[in-house]
Amino acid sequence: MEAGTFLPSDNPKVPVSQYAFHHCLPVQMRFTDIDMLGHLNNNVYLTFMDLAKVSYFSDVLPEGMDWKSINAVVVHISCDFYTPSYFNESLEVWTTVTSVSTHSFKMEQRIVNSSTGQTKCIGHTVMAGFDPATAQGTAIDRHWVECVEKYENRKL
Repeated sequence: MEAGTFLPSDNPKVPVSQYAFHHCLPVQMRFTDIDMLGHLNNNVYLTFMDLAKVSYFSDVLPEGMDWKSINAVVVHISCDFYTPSYFNESLEVWTTVTSVSTHSFKMEQRIVNSSTGQTKCIGHTVMAGFDPATAQGTAIDRHWVECVEKYENRKL
């Protein structure tokens, strides 16, 4: 699938994406990621989503990420699982920012089989502005919002 896609699904239980996805990160499954039933362990999906968030933020900011001055933290994560993943499946994580408010923003991520297009799960994350120097909440950096809007080709 190409960037800017709405990620169609043949599973009627998978909701249609509200926004196009412009960021995709292929992920590598390891043998230790598989549970006793031969499925990808549920917590590994969240690890894959974290990897994709890092890649997304690095791609969105033209100057790249400064990991010494992280200014947002995860305050909520939810994940809906639609079909299991098995060892040796080719998986990719699609990421988009769905909305931004003064102090937080929401992301949607979909893990998809890159060969079949089958949606494995959909994750929703809320991140809040954070000042590491004061350990207090803060407003989301407006420069970051502008960069995301440019990357996503829409106003947030």
